[in-house]
Amino acid sequence: MTIVRWAPSPTGRIHLGNARPALLNWFFARRNGGKYVLRMDDTDLARSTREFADGIEVDLAWLGITPDLLVRQSERTDLYDAARDRLIADGRLYPCYETAGELDRRRARARALGRPPIYDRAALKLTDEDRARLESEGRKPHWRFKLDRRPVQFEDLIKGPQTVNTASMSDPVLIREDGSYLYTLPSVVDDIDLAITHVIRGEDHVSNTGTQIEIIEALGGTVPIFAHHNLLTDAQGQGFSKRLGSQSLADFRDEGYEALAVAIMASITGTSLPVEPYASLDEIAERLDFSMISHGSARFDPVELDGLNARLLHAMSYEDALHRLTSLGLEGEAIWLSLRDNLTKFNDIKDLAKLITGPVEPVIADEDREFLALAKAMLPAEPWSIDTWSEWTGALKATTGRKGKALFLPLRLALTGRHDGPELKSLLPLVGRTGCLDRLP
Repeated sequence: MTIVRWAPSPTGRIHLGNARPALLNWFFARRNGGKYVLRMDDTDLARSTREFADGIEVDLAWLGITPDLLVRQSERTDLYDAARDRLIADGRLYPCYETAGELDRRRARARALGRPPIYDRAALKLTDEDRARLESEGRKPHWRFKLDRRPVQFEDLIKGPQTVNTASMSDPVLIREDGSYLYTLPSVVDDIDLAITHVIRGEDHVSNTGTQIEIIEALGGTVPIFAHHNLLTDAQGQGFSKRLGSQSLADFRDEGYEALAVAIMASITGTSLPVEPYASLDEIAERLDFSMISHGSARFDPVELDGLNARLLHAMSYEDALHRLTSLGLEGEAIWLSLRDNLTKFNDIKDLAKLITGPVEPVIADEDREFLALAKAMLPAEPWSIDTWSEWTGALKATTGRKGKALFLPLRLALTGRHDGPELKSLLPLVGRTGCLDRLP
């Protein structure tokens, strides 16, 4: 069975860059009848909060994603401790006592000598007496994983064959001096324990993959299949970041954007699929293949989002809009169909509905008063239909000789108070004869 995971850190609200892997994992799971795991990487106790974790669940639900399983790393430390002990017993995890300053000086010296600034494994040469002396001085060890220092090869579903040579890398620190875990070990242990079959994430993680594969193999786990996608950037080409205060999904929701529009922009941008309205996430899942994902960056365009949001609303059925219309005190399919083509965001309909219910402040030029008085006198009797507008304006044209803008604009300004807006042929029956009489001079 296909099992994927999306693993956010609950240290802030998620942004579009986070939403991209969340959605790509969801599509892959749906397409393959698989399981979607939401894993909260909340081992950073100083920055992770339950409020942010709850916010992530709300944001996923808004996008249309319902995880099959939710796990929290803060509740799984026994697993990480067991893996730690196994790696220590096998000689793959070893204690180091250098301070950050000492390590900086060693790296600087290596660079000066023209050598790569990787850790020299000096800690492996320490005797038991050396370690006891260092600890008596108050030093506490951090723990590094001993890499095989070899080319690690894997087949990436997006980027193709990949090789990460761990010989050019420092042995990674997996455990801090205070005993807390960095990202890598808990992530690998969870992938093994949860039987993750595919790891779908941003291409900035490619360099981590060699290390993670070696740790998985050291723990006797099955190496998952990897897929590293291009990263989403903002309109200026800068990556999204919580630290930089990038616009969050909650911000888009509060501004009135459709969840599907945001999901399409976060996932389809940077692929060969067109950024256009889709019926649902399931339709995207059926159509989007990893071969369609570009190897270049994916640049988000807020103007494109506005246009896409409007197009989704213009195609939205009355049935899909009904619940939200009711919450705004608006009902009736004719109202929706007459107004939806002028929406950019859904709540715009509150102001547009006033064109029907009023109040409307008519705009009447002095030179048009005589014409509008005649138009008022020539208003057809009810009942009105979609054809009433053309019948009325046709009669006015024949009587006055007016046509085009000179005919239609004064009527629009008087009836709606604005230069643009819904088609008057659909609006007129909703305003009604009494409403039109009130607005005409």
